[in-house]
Parts: sequence; C-alpha cells; structure tokens
Amino acid sequence: MNILYIHGLDSKLSAEKREILERFGNVYSPDLNYYEDKNAIDTILKSISKVEIDIVMGSSMGGFAGFHVANILGKPALLYNPALRYRSVEQNIPENASNYTPHMHIVLGQKDEVVNPRDTMDYLMSNFNPVTHFHLHLVPGMGHNIPVEFFENEVTSFFKSQSIKKEGS
Repeated sequence: MNILYIHGLDSKLSAEKREILERFGNVYSPDLNYYEDKNAIDTILKSISKVEIDIVMGSSMGGFAGFHVANILGKPALLYNPALRYRSVEQNIPENASNYTPHMHIVLGQKDEVVNPRDTMDYLMSNFNPVTHFHLHLVPGMGHNIPVEFFENEVTSFFKSQSIKKEGS
C-alpha cells in the first residue's frame, strides 16, 4: 500500500504521524514550498510519477492539493480541514483535475479559525459530483491542528472502511 501525504502551508509531516501512517504502508510525503511553487499540484504529480499511489491524504493547503490529486488519480482520499475555497497563497489547479475519486473522507474542525468549515462545505456543494462517495466528519471543539491521537483514530477508521469497501466490491 502506497500512501501519499501532502503537508500544509507552513508544516511538515511529523514523525509521530508518519509512524502511524507507516503501519498501513509506504509513505510518500514530498517537501513542498507553496510560496514559491504556484504549481504544487503538478510538482506533487511529477514527484510520484513512478509510484502507484493507493491513498491520498492531506491537511489544510495539503488537503486542497490532495483533493485535486485524488481526483486526478481517481484514488480514495482522507483530508483534514482542506483549504478548498480560499487559500492565503495562490495555487494553480491543473486542467485535468476534473476526474473523480471513488471515495473521499473529509474531516472538518468546527472551531477551525484558519480554514472556515462552512466555506469547505459550500465549496463541496457548489462543486458537487454524483460519482464520489463523500464522508464528512464534523468535529465539535476541534480547531485547525489535528491532535496525534485523533489523527490515529481517523486514519485507522479510514483504512478499515477502505478494506471493507475493497472486499465488498
């Protein structure tokens, strides 16, 4: 199992979260500079061009990129507080980003003051597609940062749902 994890604007994948993901497979997490690279989605796709990615994950700006990468690749995604409607740094969306992933699990902290959860839900409704199975998890009391224990529980739940889905397909 190959997992692509896309970090947020001013963050990197922490050692604790990498360790959790490595229980489920090989982790690919390209080091991105969103400030200097307005084509980060293309950069991500080039960095994994020789790898068969099975799952896409991302948080915040990485959730934005992960949303589009998952759709381009047609792979399931787990996204935390994705900056879908507004971003503080301009990013280009590739023209081939109109494919769809079969399954997308989106986690939104209801107290997020960086990425407004209502904006994310509005974006999803405005860009609705009938192909993707969306699972939206609204988390009361959670802000923008994802605590490690919560991350572990969501990742575990996500992978359980993916294996059940594969067996039932």
